[in-house]
Amino acid sequence: MTKNTKIALGCGGAGCFGLIVLAVVGVASYFIWMRPATEKRSYNFNVSNINRNSNSNSSSNSNSNSSSNSNSSSVSSMSDDDKHKLYQAAVMTGDPELIQRVSVKLGLLNDDFTVGPGYQSFLKDHVVWGFRNTDFVQTLDSKEKAVEYVNDNMPD
Repeated sequence: MTKNTKIALGCGGAGCFGLIVLAVVGVASYFIWMRPATEKRSYNFNVSNINRNSNSNSSSNSNSNSSSNSNSSSVSSMSDDDKHKLYQAAVMTGDPELIQRVSVKLGLLNDDFTVGPGYQSFLKDHVVWGFRNTDFVQTLDSKEKAVEYVNDNMPD
């Protein structure tokens, strides 16, 4: 075997090894950043575009306003972490009406379902919260568990 043959074999082996490493890195990158759509990785729900039709008289409107005001004290006693957990659970149910109720309860939406004053900042904080609390998010791995969490933790 000549010196040139040895160099050619070494370069060929290194080239093949490099391609194998590149393929492994590519596959790993795919599974880290481009997970299949079947996995729940991010949750985006725009509650400002939901239309709700309801018939109500003025007495029920005054009752809902007074109950909303009395609820604000129980919501204010919740920690930010608990608010984010409740909101995340509501979003994971996929139920628009439940998401609206939770959003109104947390003060993210007004009683008429228009965006409240803290909506944008809460959503920004919620994205960060979601990345830091993936363990909690994974505990709500079914709609039933998410609904149960909302029912158990919704302030009165």
